[in-house]
Amino acid sequence: MKILMVLTSHERLGDTGEKTGFWLEEFAAPYYVFTDAGAQVTVASPKGGQPPIDPKSDDPANQTPAQDRFKADAKTQAVLANTKRLDSVSADEFDAVFYPGGHGPLWDLAEDPASIRLIETFYESGKPVAAVCHAPGVLRHVKNEGEPLVKGKRVTGFTNSEEEAVKLTKVVPFLVEDELKRLGGKYEKADDWQSFAIVDGRLVTGQNPASSEATAEALLKLLR
Repeated sequence: MKILMVLTSHERLGDTGEKTGFWLEEFAAPYYVFTDAGAQVTVASPKGGQPPIDPKSDDPANQTPAQDRFKADAKTQAVLANTKRLDSVSADEFDAVFYPGGHGPLWDLAEDPASIRLIETFYESGKPVAAVCHAPGVLRHVKNEGEPLVKGKRVTGFTNSEEEAVKLTKVVPFLVEDELKRLGGKYEKADDWQSFAIVDGRLVTGQNPASSEATAEALLKLLR
């Protein structure tokens, strides 16, 4: 079982002067769900090398058991520091793809031709595609049979009210909830900050950081 995880390389939070990147829990928890189940995991990002961790995701208030485990795990830290360049990986080499969120993907992965092609290839090959929190935003230009991939499918992702709570509604290039609805997705959500993941065929989406483990488990279930 081989799983590709794709992380953002984008670290500027719009014009705020602050940093962003990927949300550490959304990488760490799924990574350990996969590796503990015996999967081989490869990590890629548009620029390769060390992707930027959103500093807020590492705040003391946001620590999780998976993050604690990651910080004591030099081997996984080395994997993260040496991600492959996204344009060098092929869907043929893997059984599934998983996109962790954080705000970064809304700027780079959502518009990245290599990422768009990769997701389309996975899906057309009958392989599962999973994304959590802001990462369902990477599906905005992804097509299946000429239509948006999410059209007519049950999906979730970071809610407008969660974006409002973190005061970034006016900073992000688009709102994940609004975009999924605009594309024709059957958008669903749980209460803010609760774990919530949806499977519709080969597409798996999760709502927020609390959903990262559930989204990974749902992907594993499809692979099994």
